[in-house]
Amino acid sequence: YKQLQQLTRERGQIVDERTIVKNQLHAENAEAKPNKQSISRAKKRIEMLTKQEKEIKKELAELIKTDEHLQFAIFIICTIPGIGMLTAAIILGETNGFELIRNVKQLTSYAGLDVREKQSGTSIKGKATISKRGNKYLRKAMHFPALTAIRYTDRYKAIFARGVSKHGIKMKAVVAVQRKILEMSYIVFKKSEKFDKDYFENQIKKVEELKMA
Repeated sequence: YKQLQQLTRERGQIVDERTIVKNQLHAENAEAKPNKQSISRAKKRIEMLTKQEKEIKKELAELIKTDEHLQFAIFIICTIPGIGMLTAAIILGETNGFELIRNVKQLTSYAGLDVREKQSGTSIKGKATISKRGNKYLRKAMHFPALTAIRYTDRYKAIFARGVSKHGIKMKAVVAVQRKILEMSYIVFKKSEKFDKDYFENQIKKVEELKMA
């Protein structure tokens, strides 16, 4: 898990650096008189960084193949809509295989995806926002999986729509989906079972049955 963390963080740094260089290249190309040498150097840096990213992805794939338990963990987490091998590797690397995580509430708090009330001055009730005090690598990793899940999965699409209708802020609704996907990764890992698309509905039914009992 430590190796997963090291490799995924290194890849993240490379991707961030490449984004900066791409922006610089775009800005240089937009100049009235672009510097050809600067453009050439930027293109070479982008090419080098892309090559390094591919090397790290290959190392990650080889690392996963060396451990059957890790391979299985990656597999079941990848059954969750929106999550691919890289995201699963980040989740496991940043949580050390959920070693110190006892429940989903602790996990969302660790990622900084828990909702906290913002207070100022003498105000008692403030604006609710995510804490962002947790693991930034884990939080960042959940962004694109959430967007993919919202687009292609009815359950997460419904969570997003409900969030938007509640407070009218799309980003908050996306965060709600990020939180649900991260929680589900913990659940499937602990149960060693593939993602069940009816899990949430079944949980609601159980609660309703207990109320009626």
